[in-house]
Amino acid sequence: MDNFNSLVTLLIAYLVFVLIFVVFLVIVQWKINTKANQPGWAVLIPFYNIYVYTQVIKRPGWWILLYLLVLIPILGWIAVFIISILDSIRLARVFGKGDGFAVGLILLPIVFLPILAFGDATYAEGPID
Repeated sequence: MDNFNSLVTLLIAYLVFVLIFVVFLVIVQWKINTKANQPGWAVLIPFYNIYVYTQVIKRPGWWILLYLLVLIPILGWIAVFIISILDSIRLARVFGKGDGFAVGLILLPIVFLPILAFGDATYAEGPID
């Protein structure tokens, strides 16, 4: 019985950690959306949040369909991985950051997304390269 209680305690601790992590990421994305003059609450709505993200990174609306490639096993996952890398680079650029910051967004998003959200980065209103 002692092992069961330890397992339950470990599971509860894990779930609390995951909940705190998810809430943190929602707050970060909410702030990024707000900086880009998009509705922050959009991060809470499935699929619409991806559409708003495409608007933040100044991609056409149909770009959201590329994320549906994840439904295709293996090749679709690879395609979405590549699209995510391209979108991270684009996100850095629309906030006036360079290629080094884009690499940071790709490799350590848990560190660089909050820097983007709560730092002094400003959203570029006009078109980007």
